Amino acid sequence: MNYQRRISSVTHVGNITIGGDSPIRIQSMGTVDTNNTEGCVAQAKRIIDAGGELVRFTTQGTREAENMKNISARLKADGYTTPLVADVHFTAHVADVAAQYCEKVRINPGNYVDPGRVFKHLEYTDEEYAEELRKIENKLVPFLNICKEHQTAIRIGVNHGSLSDRIMSRYGDTPEGIVESCMEFLRICKRENFNDIVISIKASNTVVMVTTVRLLVKTMDKEDMHYPLHLGVTEAGEGEDGRIKSAVGIGALLTEGIGDTIRVSLSEEPEYEIPVARQLVDSIEECARLRAEAEASIKDDTITLSLDEPDWETFQLKAAMAVGALLIDHKATKLIINSSSFKDPRLTSLADAILQAARIKFTKTEYISCPGCGRTLYNLQETIARIKAATSHLVGLKIGIMGCIVNGPGEMADADYGYVGAGRGKISLYKQKVCVEKNIPEEEAVEKLLELINNDQR
Repeated sequence: MNYQRRISSVTHVGNITIGGDSPIRIQSMGTVDTNNTEGCVAQAKRIIDAGGELVRFTTQGTREAENMKNISARLKADGYTTPLVADVHFTAHVADVAAQYCEKVRINPGNYVDPGRVFKHLEYTDEEYAEELRKIENKLVPFLNICKEHQTAIRIGVNHGSLSDRIMSRYGDTPEGIVESCMEFLRICKRENFNDIVISIKASNTVVMVTTVRLLVKTMDKEDMHYPLHLGVTEAGEGEDGRIKSAVGIGALLTEGIGDTIRVSLSEEPEYEIPVARQLVDSIEECARLRAEAEASIKDDTITLSLDEPDWETFQLKAAMAVGALLIDHKATKLIINSSSFKDPRLTSLADAILQAARIKFTKTEYISCPGCGRTLYNLQETIARIKAATSHLVGLKIGIMGCIVNGPGEMADADYGYVGAGRGKISLYKQKVCVEKNIPEEEAVEKLLELINNDQR
């Protein structure tokens, strides 16, 4: 295939532009409490020094949103002018405050006006549904006016894990529903002539993520919208698996020319995400060529990929990026990787990991773990290590490990079991999307999760 980048409009975010012929921008998100000015400044510097071009922090309340002013001032005083992004969930008023102090504000259509999802089926007449849309407009238009006044961009960030019950009830858990959740907001923005917009649609499931972003592009084109797109596989995990899963999902779209800014969401220190994202961006044209060669190689339901690259992590990323779309589209369901740089069993193990990331063949336990943020209610990395140590032998089992409730319950629908931060020092456990134990003390929660799994296994 000949690589050609999708043409988008340009969004201005502080001193950078996103979209158009601007470079594909790389970003990450802080994990420090946003009230901790010193900690946020230090973490932002590490992200920026690693090559991050935007830095996001969660703003769960007015206090956190207002402290973005102090974080910004401290960074600028030290010569750091990288745009800051406020991440808002559940409280629309917080977005109004954050828009005064940040270069960009992310809002989530799933909980901007709609209450947090409880998986309840709701029935609406057409007029009742239209009234719900008017509620969105009544909140969103004043926010857009504040953004216009302060030259603040917005990101409309839809997460598969936090779709509203309203959307789910009318459209089901479908790509069409995810796209419509986004389009409801975009249509208002267009009517209000507000154009400094970036859009993201994220899922922990690479197939859902890729399928839905493609559908969004087609839907926007039909309505003459061409806003830039932010790409990411949310809750990708950590280590090798998190990198491969991100490369499969993000890489599938990048090689099709889709994507203007990316974030690789790893359950690690945020600055570790940046070189992975940089490698994906730098490999687009090579991997588009490899994708075409791999597609031409398909025979007997098998892709044969030939790749030589001396660095193992780079090799993994390029391999996953080159064949991700072919596997997601079920062009084949088997993969052979050939290389003069590396030999079996390493290559077979990598092929299995890529097949699992594309949701085709499961050969080990699947961990859906968030990268953490200022909302995280426990030591995420330590907990992931403990759960992995006790469950890594359970081939095919999917375990969600979530720092808070923003995407936690929603992503449990794609997991067999879930471990979700419910409050400071408290954890709730899920079987799929059903909460089975609430507010367990953190020191007991991992053992309780293992007991739940073991009882079911028996």
